[in-house]
Amino acid sequence: MLKRFIFLSVLVSALVGCANNGMYNTPRVRDGALGGAAVGAIAGQLIGRNTAGTLIGAGIGALAGAAIGHERDERAFRNYYRNRY
Repeated sequence: MLKRFIFLSVLVSALVGCANNGMYNTPRVRDGALGGAAVGAIAGQLIGRNTAGTLIGAGIGALAGAAIGHERDERAFRNYYRNRY
């Protein structure tokens, strides 16, 4: 029981420590992750027809959506600075 508590405490503290990075905490990244998770959950449910498929699909969709949102942010910043100078 104590090992499980220690493991969960370390896991939560690692996740909380990574959550404060401003570079990946933008509206485009959050919206992309949310939309990707929704689409992934629906696709996972349709493909797997069980809870595990839904959760796996949601996780993969959230990662893909966040990556797409991050790329959109980088493209917007590049265009802003390219047009600025």
